[in-house]
Amino acid sequence: MPTFGEYAQLWLDSREITAGTRMNYKSTLNLYWVPHLALVRIDLVTSTLLRRIVAVSKWTSPAVKRNAMVKLSTILRSAVMDGLISRNPAESIQLPARTRKEVDPFTLEEANAIIAQLYAHKHWPSQIYAAFFEFMFFTGLRLSEGLALRWDTFDEAKRTIHVRRTIALGVVEERTKTGRDRFVLLNERALHALEFARQYAERRKLGKGQFTESPFIFPPGKNGEFVKQTSDVHHQWRPALKALDVRYRPPYNCRHTYATICLMSGLNPAFIAQQLGHSVQMLLSTYARWINSASDWQELEKLQIGPKLVPG
Repeated sequence: MPTFGEYAQLWLDSREITAGTRMNYKSTLNLYWVPHLALVRIDLVTSTLLRRIVAVSKWTSPAVKRNAMVKLSTILRSAVMDGLISRNPAESIQLPARTRKEVDPFTLEEANAIIAQLYAHKHWPSQIYAAFFEFMFFTGLRLSEGLALRWDTFDEAKRTIHVRRTIALGVVEERTKTGRDRFVLLNERALHALEFARQYAERRKLGKGQFTESPFIFPPGKNGEFVKQTSDVHHQWRPALKALDVRYRPPYNCRHTYATICLMSGLNPAFIAQQLGHSVQMLLSTYARWINSASDWQELEKLQIGPKLVPG
């Protein structure tokens, strides 16, 4: 019978997850569970033992506590499926209430101003980041998905991009964060960004350096085949917002911006969810207050509940 530490390592090694997700699991396990459970046989891990560990651990927030407990439960659930234990001892422990951060999108006007500011960059190689963020604002891709896009995923005739790769810890992963690829329909703004990126690639071929050509649509402004860390794009993002005196929000909020623009434009939530790689339930719970927000009274008027007069 393996110890918890041995089984947890086997579980991590056997999962088809991105390097970033694997590291996240490993750091959580090492911080909260491995110090107490590493040498404990997995069939001897009890609910009582887990409650004791939860009680003595120092949690920085309820969200961190919930996240650590969910990860532990996931591994123990696999142990049940593998026939090592008869029940998951973590399931009887109450999780802290889920706290959802309120999304904070940009307005369409702010998005347009940020994009224009980035395109106006005096150093032409840096203008590729303007195309990148225009594409992010008007497709809703995750940053790691956008940076991993290659030209072979773009179907110009069908006006689609095939999202099937991501970048995690400087490595291109042949899968998305959720493990499901998807085809995203491209609007005029997304196509504009791709056309700029195509012209940028042609100009880059005429230059000098190790990487004058790249299969990636949005390569770094300096020598390099692809942007290895999403944090690299912050160096272009932050100065643009500061120059415009736009309240700072992280680049990931481009995704929130596209979702809210689509909802306020009346697009079908099921279609938006598919484009973003969300479930419809997650889309509705995350962006509920933007759904038909421009026409709430028109929606209410559809409800025919006028009083029926009873004859006297």
